[in-house]
Amino acid sequence: TVEVVLTDDERETLLRWSRRATSAQALALRCRIVLACADGLSNTQVGADLGIHPTTVATWRKRFAASRLEGLADEKRPGPARTVTDEHVEDVIVRTLETTPRGATHWSTREMAKQSGLSQSTISRIWRTFGLKPHQVDTFKLSKDPQFIEKVRDVVGLYLDPPERAVVLCVDEKSQIQALDRSAPVLPMMPGMPERRTHDYLRGGVTTLFAALNAATGEVIGSLHRRHRAVEFKKFLARLDREVPAELDVHLICDNYATHKTPAIQKWLLAHPRFHMHFTPTSSSWLNQVERWFGLLTDKQIRRGVHKNVQVLEKDIRDWIAHWNEDPKPFTWTKSADEIFERLAGYLNRLPNPKP
Repeated sequence: TVEVVLTDDERETLLRWSRRATSAQALALRCRIVLACADGLSNTQVGADLGIHPTTVATWRKRFAASRLEGLADEKRPGPARTVTDEHVEDVIVRTLETTPRGATHWSTREMAKQSGLSQSTISRIWRTFGLKPHQVDTFKLSKDPQFIEKVRDVVGLYLDPPERAVVLCVDEKSQIQALDRSAPVLPMMPGMPERRTHDYLRGGVTTLFAALNAATGEVIGSLHRRHRAVEFKKFLARLDREVPAELDVHLICDNYATHKTPAIQKWLLAHPRFHMHFTPTSSSWLNQVERWFGLLTDKQIRRGVHKNVQVLEKDIRDWIAHWNEDPKPFTWTKSADEIFERLAGYLNRLPNPKP
């Protein structure tokens, strides 16, 4: 039996490792073995106290006596030599980024494995490591509005620094909302089985929702109409004029739809000078926060709803708006105009022929 004699520093380190919550249990056990051996106990006694075989005690006693604290770490375990070289990895990445397979628009793991001579699982690991996802694609749309910069600064400025004694309303229309009734009753969800519905449906008419989202409070003023014209939009503006306190200016964020710029609307705005129109750039509906609210309305009420006619659809929409206004949650705008332009410049630099 090899005698174990500890220095003060070694004993302190072993005690700390054996009690530290973040230590691996294997290392903590080895520390307790060495501490017990240093107290003069035999391998059999240490094994009985710690519930392990005496041979294990003898192994770590010898390891510590030979290499001290470093001997308690795991040794490198033998294994097969590496078969996938850096050249193989580079070849897969270059193929993925710069080429496409014959007869397809993008690579799959099986097709890449066939071309590179590696296994499908190896291709998957390489793609995951470098964040490559050939099966996914995102879409984007660049605005061609000549006043893009000015309009973005105008709208973002209203979000980040709204004027005093004024209300900022994000206004838009959700048109052609269809009242759809399934051709058979919906089967409810059951354990192990999702809700089921027929893929075909019966159309019961359409309606249009005019909505104004208060950027500060999150409250929504909605109005439903069967048609989508300047006449209906003028009626909606009149409702906003009635519901917004008279002492407040009204800043409306709208898109460039022709309905918002007709002579009738321009005449109405001249007669109501407290209303100020702010237009988002073309192809930039993401700047209007009410579009995000329309997305919630679609997800939570319209997409999976069953409506036999327009009247039922409109009732459900009104009820959902009332439910939303009971506990409104405003959307928080965090990006400044300069941050948006910087992000846009990054996209432009990635285009084959970037344009100013």
